[in-house]
Amino acid sequence: MAYSQEQLEALERALATGERRVTFQDKTIEYRTVDELQAAIQTVRKGLLKQAEETGLWPGSPRQIRLTSSKGF
Repeated sequence: MAYSQEQLEALERALATGERRVTFQDKTIEYRTVDELQAAIQTVRKGLLKQAEETGLWPGSPRQIRLTSSKGF
C-alpha cells in the first residue's frame, strides 16, 4: 500500500492531541488504544521509507567509490 506524508502527519497529530479517531481525505479510522495508533505510525513510517528506497530518493545502503591511480608503467 502506498502511504503519504499527509497520512503520517494526521496520525502524529492525533497522537499528540490524544485523539483515537484519525481522518484523512475521505476516510476515518478509530483506533482502540494508543498502542494501535503508535503501531500505525510505525507502519506508515516504514512504508514511506520503503517507497523512498524503491524510487531512489533515499539510499538503502552506503556506497563507496574507490579510485586508484599510478604514475606510469
